Amino acid sequence: MRSRLMLMACLHTAALCLGGAAVRAEPVPGYSPIESDYILHDFHFASGDVLPELRLHFTALGKPRRDAHGKIINAVLILHGTGGSGRSLLNEHFAGVLFGRGQLLDTNKYYIILPDGIGHGKSSKPSDGLHARFPQYAYTDMVAAQHALLLGIEVDHLRLVMGTSMGCMHTFMWGETYPDFMDALMPLACLPVQIAGRNRLWRKLLIDAIRTDPQWQQGDYQSEPTAALRTAAGLLMIAGSAPIQMQLTLPTRDAADQFLEKFMQRELDDLDANDLLYQVNASRDYDPSPGLEKIMAPLTQVNSGDDFINPPELGIAEREIKRVKGGRFVLLPASDQTHGHGTHTWAALWQQHLAQLLQASAPPESH
Repeated sequence: MRSRLMLMACLHTAALCLGGAAVRAEPVPGYSPIESDYILHDFHFASGDVLPELRLHFTALGKPRRDAHGKIINAVLILHGTGGSGRSLLNEHFAGVLFGRGQLLDTNKYYIILPDGIGHGKSSKPSDGLHARFPQYAYTDMVAAQHALLLGIEVDHLRLVMGTSMGCMHTFMWGETYPDFMDALMPLACLPVQIAGRNRLWRKLLIDAIRTDPQWQQGDYQSEPTAALRTAAGLLMIAGSAPIQMQLTLPTRDAADQFLEKFMQRELDDLDANDLLYQVNASRDYDPSPGLEKIMAPLTQVNSGDDFINPPELGIAEREIKRVKGGRFVLLPASDQTHGHGTHTWAALWQQHLAQLLQASAPPESH
């Protein structure tokens, strides 16, 4: 699930912390991050709603490099998870492993674009003022807005599209919707099928907890519906949990209870019920399975064996990857090094597969 609410172990401090924004963003070697807003006017949603101004916030690192025809040739699009933001990936386990000098996505070589999805980060979202009158966006809208953003900043081709969790699902959608737009795809921690089974059940429980809380008041609450948010935060915690890491770092009943108390205090101070409801409900239209054969770019998908949200015993990834031309699936075995669903952010565990993908998909002039 979302980068900001993924449990992972802080091994050096022997304490659990939350992925994404909860991990302190470390300075990234090379160019400093630059944050900008891009406005899409009269944006049409799949629901039929129109927003006069849709603000898309994004973080960029590195500088665009152009070919003889003036086209940007070194752009990389990286997509965050539910509840996260582009900047939430600027942490030591992700950016610190990938973006530095001599690393795989060295910002002295690549132009890295980290957008905040609709409803996330500093992009337009319900809590800006419209509350439940904000358009009911879905993943199709989020991907369409990302595409419009890129065209607006003069990027019409990508060296790589990579995404974590929700961003993983968006990566599959990018490959199908804009098959000629990228050289390579790397989805991390998702499945290329409709969200069903247990994955749908915990999401529906979260959605219903908010919608049925009398304090929610159809989205026009004066104060946050605390009971609903406690339920929602708990479900997110379990969905993002890593059983081995949690047992190692919370080895006693008291340690687990103390962690839970601190976790809830932090989350209740941070969450907005409408924003969270929209973020989770946006997955309702996701189902790339009918169009997997449309994907043309080389694709490497990576999941982990301790992922509650995408359990490997379903065998779905192995089955569906056979339909992707140039597709490859990697399952990282569960261990004391993996971090449940949040393994998607620990680049040291899967960077060798990114290296292979970049080498195999390099344009002729790059060999």
